[in-house]
Amino acid sequence: MKFGVVIFPGSNCDEDMIHVLGTVMGQKIERLWHKDHDLKGCDFIVLPGGFSFGDHLRSGAIARFSPIMTEVIDHCNNGGYAFGVCNGFQVLCEAGLLPGTLAHNDSHRFICKNVHLKVGSTDTILTSGVSDRPLKIPIAHGEGKYFAPEDELKEVLDKDQVLFRYCDPSGEIVAEANPNGSLDNIAGVTNTGRNVFGMMPHPERAADDNLGNIDGRALFESILQAVPA
Repeated sequence: MKFGVVIFPGSNCDEDMIHVLGTVMGQKIERLWHKDHDLKGCDFIVLPGGFSFGDHLRSGAIARFSPIMTEVIDHCNNGGYAFGVCNGFQVLCEAGLLPGTLAHNDSHRFICKNVHLKVGSTDTILTSGVSDRPLKIPIAHGEGKYFAPEDELKEVLDKDQVLFRYCDPSGEIVAEANPNGSLDNIAGVTNTGRNVFGMMPHPERAADDNLGNIDGRALFESILQAVPA
């Protein structure tokens, strides 16, 4: 499988993602600049974290109009895979590829710490191979509060599109475990076609033995187990 990592002005987790996918997981990687008009034969597109265009509007709202996004949207609408993390999650929501949007944290402060996640839907290549134990994954965001209008949120819940929820270390979904005020403790979602994924926590920051935490590696392993090489 060939992964394409999209790089916007302000991306700062692109090399982290490239390291995990290329060095740790041993996959082919293509760097895709935001002004490119070609996905260069990539099978799986990844939008990493960062501060695209400085986040002067809503996070991801400007990046959504970069030339590469036309190709990403077509890729996804044709059933191709895409995965957005943190700012990448915001971009996918702004592009209409994922339901909902991301707003300022309730605290209106940037938060950087480890959180715990409970896997929701396992009917995706991102989560099908992940165990049901809570995952410890770091967050680093100022606009990570997941929000959707009542009718849209109901559809997300009814169609089992929630990939992850913030939970306590024992796996209980409680208000105290919610770091940013996200509705229903939602930390990640998929689309109805289950080929586009977004999450606010950073699995690539918990996928290398040198970091002392490899809980995030389970997501990348799940992808590779589910999709033929």
